[in-house]
Amino acid sequence: MRRYTVMLAPDHFEGGFSVIVPALPGCVSQGDTLEDALANAREAITVHVLGLLHDGEPVPEEIDHPLLVPLDVEVPEHSVA
Repeated sequence: MRRYTVMLAPDHFEGGFSVIVPALPGCVSQGDTLEDALANAREAITVHVLGLLHDGEPVPEEIDHPLLVPLDVEVPEHSVA
């Protein structure tokens, strides 16, 4: 059993959620609901890891968990051209 952190972001244009797996570059998924997104993420991780194993590539272990930190950034109303 392996554990990977997934990052979910609401898709404001299409609806649902997009998912990335930071420890597995290129491993992405999506789902119409949170539950669908998580189920699809599990499947995407499994397929991704099996592909790495099939190709004889190392399977990354997640050592450090990503942090999400909201930042307030002051942006001028008028940009410089």
